Amino acid sequence: MIFRSHRISLWLIASCLSVALASPVLAHIPLPPKKGEIGRRESSTQAPSFTLTNQNGARFSFDPAGGKIVLVTFVYTTCPDVCPLFTAKFASIQRALDQDKREDYLLLTISTDPARDTPEKMKAYAEAFKVDFRRWHFLTGSPKELAEVWKGFGVNVRELNNGQVQHTNLTTLIDGMGIRRVDYYGDKWQEKEILRDLGRLRSSRPR
Repeated sequence: MIFRSHRISLWLIASCLSVALASPVLAHIPLPPKKGEIGRRESSTQAPSFTLTNQNGARFSFDPAGGKIVLVTFVYTTCPDVCPLFTAKFASIQRALDQDKREDYLLLTISTDPARDTPEKMKAYAEAFKVDFRRWHFLTGSPKELAEVWKGFGVNVRELNNGQVQHTNLTTLIDGMGIRRVDYYGDKWQEKEILRDLGRLRSSRPR
């Protein structure tokens, strides 16, 4: 019920961005998943800490055990297909959480294209989805900084000759103690699925 009022508009936003940003057809090809990396998978992996640059050009330091439930995904702003879809789904999730007056969460969108994803481009991309930046950060950085973050999350990234980027399509849910509790691979997951998993977790401060 929560999503019906936003689903059509969010899909249109994603579709418009896909058309506007598209270059070669099928330019974005997800990296083949590793064994077991298809769909939803429960996890108990410690999330990495890191420092990157947000959409305002400010340094953002992430403490995975900071007491908030965190949802992380990886995109690049010139992606012509699934990345806008992920961002539209995140926008829908944020609106649902805000409707429920939840403040114990954080959304992180991390770039896979340091060569082109400047803070300014990340901000313009985010604003197309009318995001609330108070609890949602769009993060970029130097190639070295981002490579360390990708490695920490097990995300593989490969730049193609046509300017597009091939990367692991990972979205991961982190609990308040910094543990990755659920990994979602691919683009078939639904907002209600993540909200259900998120509802099972309770934000807790480290002792």
